[in-house]
Amino acid sequence: MSQTTIPRAAVRGTASGVIFMAFFGTMWAGIGIRGLQGWGFLWLLALSLLIGVILLIGGIILIKNSGGLSNEMTEEDGPRWKRKNMWFGIIFGLEGVLIAVAAVVCESTNHQDLFVPVMALIVGAHFFPLASLFQVRIYHITGTLLCLLAATVMLTFPVKMIIIRDHQIMAWWVSVGFGTALILWGTGVIVWFKGFRLLSVFQNGAENSEISTRL
Repeated sequence: MSQTTIPRAAVRGTASGVIFMAFFGTMWAGIGIRGLQGWGFLWLLALSLLIGVILLIGGIILIKNSGGLSNEMTEEDGPRWKRKNMWFGIIFGLEGVLIAVAAVVCESTNHQDLFVPVMALIVGAHFFPLASLFQVRIYHITGTLLCLLAATVMLTFPVKMIIIRDHQIMAWWVSVGFGTALILWGTGVIVWFKGFRLLSVFQNGAENSEISTRL
């Protein structure tokens, strides 16, 4: 752990990651639900919202519990965190631009079915610079899994398929939507546990420091 790590900022950074995974994982689950075209709508929607809310609450708890941690910055810390936030904004903005371009291209070429897996590829790719920026190794795995999922679906799955009682589903949307949701939610859970570990380490460190001061 770096000596320049700011306890409150570190814990709240992981909390933000959990909240992002909760929100976007639930959004991707919505894509999967839409691909089912009415089948199992209510219970899948309820389950997706429940998972998203649980992760959201977990992130909020992390933020609340980090309130007592130190937030002191050295002269070097301020510019460093500003650069991180700037690059995060650039990466996130570039992701949005690429998704918008993909939507326009897929629509104009009459290949709307391609949009969902292509969007998953873009989302997966954006995790690689985030992993380096925030030193979160799990993001490398998340990005790899998302890219592999999208590529595998496009190469091996039919765009649409018939299931029970002649009900047609959008196979690409269902597989990529639910697959991406599970990957993002799983990442959120791992980051959540990491946040609690950080919180415990920083709190114990503060307690030990206080004890040594009293002695």
